[in-house]
Amino acid sequence: MKTLTVRSLFLLLLATTVISGCGGGGSSDPVNTPTANTGNDNGGDGDSDADDGDDNDNDDGDTGTPPTGDGRTFIISPGDNATEDMVNAMIQLRPGDTLQFDCGYFDLDQGLLIQATEDVLIKGCGKDETVLSFKDSANVTGLEALNIRGITVEDLTILDSPGDAFKLKGVKWGTLRNVRAMWSGGGEPVTADNYEDRLHVACTKPPFNEGDPAPDYVPSAASGRYGIYPVESENILVEGSESVGASDAGIYVGQTNTAIIRDSRAVYNVMGFEIENVQGGEYDNNVAECNTGGFLIYDLENITQYGDTSVMLNNLARNNNTYNFAQSGLVSAVPRGTGFITLGYDNIEVFNNTFEDHSTAAIIYTSYELIDGKGKTADKKLDPYTEGLYIHNNVMKNSGYDLPSPDLEKVANGEVESVLPTLIGLKNLPTINDPTQLLGSLENILNLGKGAHIVWDGLRDELDADCPYPVDSNGDPVPMDSNGKPLHTNEHPNPSCHYNAYKFDENNERIQPTWGSCIRDNDFSEDSEPYLNFHGTDGLELVLALAEQDLSILSPGGLLDALEGLLNMPSDRNLSDHDCQARFGKLLPSLPRVEIPPFEPSGDFDPAPPQEVVDELCNAEVDSGEINRDALAVNCPRLEQYNLFADATDPRSLPNEGGVPYVLNTKLFSDYATKYRVAFVPPGTKAVYRDGQDGSNPNGGIHFPTGTVLAKTFAFTDEANGDETLVETRLLIKRVSSSGKPFWEGLPYIWGEEDGQPVARLTMGGGSTAASWHYRDSDSGALLTGSTDNYSVPNANQCITCHGNDDQAGGSAPIGPKPRNLNRAYKPESAFMGNTGQAGFPRINQLQYWTDVGILSGTPELQISNGVATNIERLPHWNVPGDSGNTANSDADIESRVKAYLEVNCQHCHNDKGAASNTGYYLDHFREVDASYGICKKPTATGGGSCGRQHVVVPGSANSSIVSCRLAAENDPQRMMPPIARSVAHNEATALLDQWINQVVDSSYTNGSACN
Repeated sequence: MKTLTVRSLFLLLLATTVISGCGGGGSSDPVNTPTANTGNDNGGDGDSDADDGDDNDNDDGDTGTPPTGDGRTFIISPGDNATEDMVNAMIQLRPGDTLQFDCGYFDLDQGLLIQATEDVLIKGCGKDETVLSFKDSANVTGLEALNIRGITVEDLTILDSPGDAFKLKGVKWGTLRNVRAMWSGGGEPVTADNYEDRLHVACTKPPFNEGDPAPDYVPSAASGRYGIYPVESENILVEGSESVGASDAGIYVGQTNTAIIRDSRAVYNVMGFEIENVQGGEYDNNVAECNTGGFLIYDLENITQYGDTSVMLNNLARNNNTYNFAQSGLVSAVPRGTGFITLGYDNIEVFNNTFEDHSTAAIIYTSYELIDGKGKTADKKLDPYTEGLYIHNNVMKNSGYDLPSPDLEKVANGEVESVLPTLIGLKNLPTINDPTQLLGSLENILNLGKGAHIVWDGLRDELDADCPYPVDSNGDPVPMDSNGKPLHTNEHPNPSCHYNAYKFDENNERIQPTWGSCIRDNDFSEDSEPYLNFHGTDGLELVLALAEQDLSILSPGGLLDALEGLLNMPSDRNLSDHDCQARFGKLLPSLPRVEIPPFEPSGDFDPAPPQEVVDELCNAEVDSGEINRDALAVNCPRLEQYNLFADATDPRSLPNEGGVPYVLNTKLFSDYATKYRVAFVPPGTKAVYRDGQDGSNPNGGIHFPTGTVLAKTFAFTDEANGDETLVETRLLIKRVSSSGKPFWEGLPYIWGEEDGQPVARLTMGGGSTAASWHYRDSDSGALLTGSTDNYSVPNANQCITCHGNDDQAGGSAPIGPKPRNLNRAYKPESAFMGNTGQAGFPRINQLQYWTDVGILSGTPELQISNGVATNIERLPHWNVPGDSGNTANSDADIESRVKAYLEVNCQHCHNDKGAASNTGYYLDHFREVDASYGICKKPTATGGGSCGRQHVVVPGSANSSIVSCRLAAENDPQRMMPPIARSVAHNEATALLDQWINQVVDSSYTNGSACN
């Protein structure tokens, strides 16, 4: 082998390693780059210095804002090249870098995705001056930051994102400052010509009902879900920001530890502000107006963690009376005219706030018992009741004056939540001695009564002395807090009952006020009832009968009897029940204010390598058949420079240096592409066999040594014409950072021609092309034909969205080569190559072959039958009936094949360590098919992604199931699942999924009755 002259320089620098998720090393990217300056000289127009002092000052000492702005600055200007420049910049961001948008209006057709870096700044000229429109984006999110340690986004507006506007997931130290999320809504679109006038939305007269005049803004169910959406993160600050028009929540923080939302505004969203499953949250000095509901603090069931302790102070909630335009999910049940609502969340302090002009109530204090029924909340880890609620020193004006009527269509479908305001009103009727005064038209009956300033459902649990303390999957007690409350996560099994003994003393008396509520020293205007305890669902049957216009109960005699019974149990207006000082001799203590600790960099991310080092390594000459292994430390501009294949122009040729072709039992769908996969394990090293451990290690796969390369080439085969078109080759290279941490680098190469010869060039920004296919599947024998105009090659930062799991090595860890998916005999995916190149490789069990040639260690002694090892785990071919080992097309066979397909195509995100961990919807092949697998699971968010449906999987009804809608979706980034690397629906897989839901899944499945 030739000795490289730069080897010593390379070893000293170690800067040639890059850890930008799926890409990195932008210095070798052939695409034109935006302006990049070092230090504090930002070039451009000279008025956008990345280190200008004021933007990043930690003025009050508690923001934890990372010290961004000490590295390079990439400046993006409006125009035809804005998307390309943005993508090219975002894949290069390293610690201290700034991505800066100039003033103006930007039309962007891809999302802004920041992955696996730290300490970066994204900024504009101001939220009125820089507008990023994503109305034509192929991606669901406007700006998404995943697995980032230290990111600040400031001074810009995101407009018309198909889904979420700003999403932070897996972020530690994230700041969103002076930003706006906005949707045009149902009115005139916001454009480059009118944005200066349209960005400022007033709140004067919100529409109480759909179709009412809307002088300020026309809400739309077609708008994206969340405006500002930090989730599963830590140390989050949102300040000086705004959300307009979200069909779920405007400004949200969820499943997060330590979060502050302050000095911000939400207008014309369904829910203005939302704190969900947060441990340590704070609302301070915000304004919620003209939403359906102003503020929400609650716990959602069946997701990653459960919340506790949030403070709400100095906020203004006014005129939140817009009709509810959410499509589904829990937020779709929020009645319009709600200032603040809490549900199933413990330890909340609400003080020094003003609530005014709310048609249902200023504050609704409620529990899951009201929604699900007593003891029927399916997630037994979730405490259904809000307790430790302290409401004091607030001002409340004009509440409960116009209760919304029931949605009769939803009631007919069994969704009774919209009936609850009517129930409140009927139970808050003025004192009437003669019930005949209430007789009249149905419309008059349904609009009787009012709400109040504070409305409580009056529901509390009783001691369940027979419910044992919950245990984890090993049978050990789960952790508890200082009060004895179990600290559950989604990793704990669902108990059989709600454990609540910690709420009661040795005499079985409730510990007060700790597990109760205190209400004192509030300023209630006299125009409204101060307080109403409506005693849960007592009388609900009557209201349902009224809403359904049950003529028998509406007869004079029937109605008189029913109303007389209801009047004998009116709502309780005795606010002294919550006078903790008088009743218990003490108050709930004030909760601590949230403090965000100072930012701490990890030091795990290396700078980009010098260009001269890249050139020297990639252009080195190596012997025939020898891989250029020194070059694997950098991102070479051309695939051939690594010398991976015998024919540098054909990645289907035999691999060099002992590379091993392999195939999978069930593969990721990519628009019917044929794939050629090769594993290159460094000579003298071995991979280590690791399996799923019967579900204890669902993400675990074969452990590859440093220096391993996994290559996957995508081609479109036309066997009828004897043609196959190469489109792209993706590499995963296992490297080590200068801090000593291993990580996987993902590199996309797109095939083209140069001087009449095929060549694959590194294209970090991705691309798209037209493609067609006509071939027989090698496993099922089915003829597959079709075409697409938009086959997509993901940009470098998109790869880690699928490949990043925080229980694996950093970057784009492999997800396909698991023993259960490799357990088969090798066989190419199409017959196009005949027996040439990789198609001529030995067709024996792959795991046995890898073991025999010495690249895999720790393999159990395999018992092979028909090419399959029968004594280890295995995924079936999803499209071969009977391949599961069960009778072909039996219920067990269908379910096993569906689970194999969902694991390979969805589980890489839908697991408790993946990009969709916040959904609580997990799809590994080992998992019991229950709520966590989608059975009657409610969506975590509304918007187009829910398809207007209420549950992920509805037994017996694919047409009612969200997952069926999403798998079948095309041309809609809100709904398409998987969301990247496909442009057409996988019709055969969709048919199998629907068959499983319609014919196999029934109410006998765990949680199967919860859909009703």
